Amino acid sequence: MRTDAEEIFSSVERWKAGGQGVALATVVQTWGSSPRPEGSHLAVNERGEFVGSVSGGCIEGAVVTEALAAIADGKPRTLEFGVSDEQAWEVGLACGGRVRVFVERFE
Repeated sequence: MRTDAEEIFSSVERWKAGGQGVALATVVQTWGSSPRPEGSHLAVNERGEFVGSVSGGCIEGAVVTEALAAIADGKPRTLEFGVSDEQAWEVGLACGGRVRVFVERFE
């Protein structure tokens, strides 16, 4: 069985070999509740196709958008997303948390 990393980097190699621009997003820090641990990856190609996961839900969509921008402009960026314990409780989650994601064009 292939690991997440093997699947992600296999896709990156295939996309790069096909001449596509690629960005890699990596979870670099978490606080509180986080669906994915530090070191988790999400790879995105210039067509908006992606593999892997850095969180889920709306965070993933925002990371894909920033990854496409990083492919276009070549500038890395650090993104931070979070929800307070109070906000989490209001929507039925057990606790809040934050995640920091580094996004860079993959050369």
